[in-house]
Amino acid sequence: MDALPDAGSLWLNLAAFCWFMFCWVGYTHFAWYKGRDTPCLASVLHLYRKDWMSRLLLREQRIADASLISNLERNTSFFASSTLLILAGLITVMGATDQAQSLLRDLPFVAQVSREMSEMKLLIMLGIFVYAFFTFSWAMRQYNFASVLFGSAPLVGEKHVSEIERKAFASRAAKVLSMAAHSFNLGLRSYYFALGMLSWFINPWAFICITTGVVYVLYRREFRSTVLEVLMATPAQFPEPPTDALQTPEQ
Repeated sequence: MDALPDAGSLWLNLAAFCWFMFCWVGYTHFAWYKGRDTPCLASVLHLYRKDWMSRLLLREQRIADASLISNLERNTSFFASSTLLILAGLITVMGATDQAQSLLRDLPFVAQVSREMSEMKLLIMLGIFVYAFFTFSWAMRQYNFASVLFGSAPLVGEKHVSEIERKAFASRAAKVLSMAAHSFNLGLRSYYFALGMLSWFINPWAFICITTGVVYVLYRREFRSTVLEVLMATPAQFPEPPTDALQTPEQ
């Protein structure tokens, strides 16, 4: 029979969960508002999507563009399917909580908790992946909407379509793509925090530290990553190599 946890352990677990939710929800709002006036991956990629849609209107053959959209939708579909498998696994584990507890009990540094507390942690993780599935499925639908927009794109030789309408289409299509990418990013962020939540099964202090580390990793990748610097670089920052460097050395 499992021993009931003391009041201190309960309050510590509650504080760890509150810190987890504060980091997740707080960082989501922080990234949204900071991205409005600070370059980040989302804002810079939106500009590239606008350029993509503007150039799409200049091409007669748009097979490559349709292939790119299909690839983006396929990636989202992969994560949505994987999320369903994870949900099935978590439901299976909930039916064998005693066996899972006995397995964790043999690991070092693992805090002993009651069966009810373990089931509560599994329920919370189940809720996280349910949310991830909804965000991935919504991203898939938005990519479907983008495909419909592509089908309605004005052709190169259409004379009755004004330049203002073409610019409006490019902005509208880029916005839909960015909204789909935002939903996909929310789903990926759920994975990051769910993986960090695995440390809660070790002890609450590790959970607090790992959650803080997840926020740091997300911030570095979205606002301070090397790929962001490359995307923002001007042509002058990528000079052409000297002519002699392109010549094949004589054998």
